[in-house]
Amino acid sequence: MARRREHQSAPMPGEHTGSAMPAEGMATPAHGAAAQGQGAAMAPPRGADQAGEHALWEDRTRVFLQPIASPSILGLFGLAAAAMMVGAWQAGWYGGVGTPLILWPFVLTFGGIAQLLAGLWGYRARDGVATAMHGMWGTFFIGWGLLFLLVSIGAAPVALAPVIGTAYQGFAFWFIPLAVITGLGALAALGENLMTALVWGCLAVGAGFTAAGFWAGSTWPLTTGGWLFVAASAIALYAAAAMMFASSFGRTILPTGMIRKGANIPGGRGVRPLEYRQGEPGLKIGQ
Repeated sequence: MARRREHQSAPMPGEHTGSAMPAEGMATPAHGAAAQGQGAAMAPPRGADQAGEHALWEDRTRVFLQPIASPSILGLFGLAAAAMMVGAWQAGWYGGVGTPLILWPFVLTFGGIAQLLAGLWGYRARDGVATAMHGMWGTFFIGWGLLFLLVSIGAAPVALAPVIGTAYQGFAFWFIPLAVITGLGALAALGENLMTALVWGCLAVGAGFTAAGFWAGSTWPLTTGGWLFVAASAIALYAAAAMMFASSFGRTILPTGMIRKGANIPGGRGVRPLEYRQGEPGLKIGQ
């Protein structure tokens, strides 16, 4: 009797059959509970670190990853630039009443729009702190820039522009929710690293002093708030540079006080990416 041959159609390009043909002479695995039991037996032990540790899943899954760089690199650089310029003016280091009319384009674009985009990209990085903080401070600097834009083109009266040493309670309310929410962000950032927590902490206290200064029309709280904004700018510059160097060199160059001990050692790695041995791009939560 002639033996009948069964032909199997070849898979299309990029298509995975999901299972391999059993070798000749081997029994076909049972269905149902028996198949599940055999699948569990085939699975590598948890935490295995050996060749082919992901072979079972490599033969059965197709993963599409879309890694992105840390959005806080752009966000912190934009924050550092805008906070330094506004804080130094507020502290009385330079300029006068008309200085914001020169600063607003840079503050609006780099400190506002660029930082807002970093906050939106924080969603993709699964970083709640970056999303909230960069999104909030980005929109704040957009509003700050728009206010002085309207004054500079004559669309709003000059009397609306805040002046250091003069009481503007409406403008003071800008900084009250800013201080409260930023303070909460500083507490949340303690779960990531110390540098970003210090950035948001300095900004929260600085916003509180600024709100008090514009509420009472007093100069010294505004000066104190300006100093704190400049301090936050310096810390943000360091934190952004540390993230950028870690991304470029693939290891820690500037420690940022991360919760994981190994991440604070120059040359160490802050995270162990989930990836195959062959170097497939990995995915991690946060930045």
